[in-house]
Amino acid sequence: MVKIFEDYRRLILGCISIVLFFLAWEALLTWVIPMNKFVISKPSLIFMGLFQDIKSGLLWRDLAVSGKPLLFGFGAAAIIGIPVGAVMGWRVRFGYALDPLLTALYASPLVAIAPLVIIFFGVGISGKAILVFTLCVFPFVFNSFAGVRSVDLLLVNAVRSFGGKELDLYRIVIVPTVLPFVIAGARYAIGRALIGVLVGEFFAASEGVGYRIAWYGDMYVLDRMFGYILVMMIVAVIFTEGIRWAERTAFPWRVGM
Repeated sequence: MVKIFEDYRRLILGCISIVLFFLAWEALLTWVIPMNKFVISKPSLIFMGLFQDIKSGLLWRDLAVSGKPLLFGFGAAAIIGIPVGAVMGWRVRFGYALDPLLTALYASPLVAIAPLVIIFFGVGISGKAILVFTLCVFPFVFNSFAGVRSVDLLLVNAVRSFGGKELDLYRIVIVPTVLPFVIAGARYAIGRALIGVLVGEFFAASEGVGYRIAWYGDMYVLDRMFGYILVMMIVAVIFTEGIRWAERTAFPWRVGM
């Protein structure tokens, strides 16, 4: 029993905390505070409403609609952001030129440009994907930049002194050093990507998870609204844990992190 707990302590403790949270929420609104259905709902009603949306197939359709721009935008952010950050770290002048501009953009409230993005690119997949890309490309850029800057020059010189070529330098030194930074950036970027697709659907959409949350909120159907919010939380956990699994697989010596 102790060995099982040690092997799965992260999963067990995480599940226990979630169960206790929902039990406390249910008990608070059942026996302590009178529930106002126009302000909040409780887990028992939320799960029943969510079950109805799952049974009708509405939830799956909305997830499919929101999933496409999420994957397209996130994938494009990784494909573009990682090389840009790597070049910024490896070529000092290039880094000096782009760092102030990208830092200023990263610090700006990019969610505020969502209406402009929707106006220019439409309410379909392209507009939402571009908004997702805009929000989550910066973690890839800056984490790749930091990873390249952290490369040990002694290792670089050692590879070169043994006759290693440029490809060997990337394979032996740069890629193993940068990958943990990229994975850390991906874990942060996925949260921003989810925000991007939801915000895009809040402003202009007729389907999708963000549209459904806004519609249920406007109609004061809060049990269904919280159900969709719970689904997005589950999606975020699944993506994050998937990235952590990839990190543990690629870097088994970082298991304790």
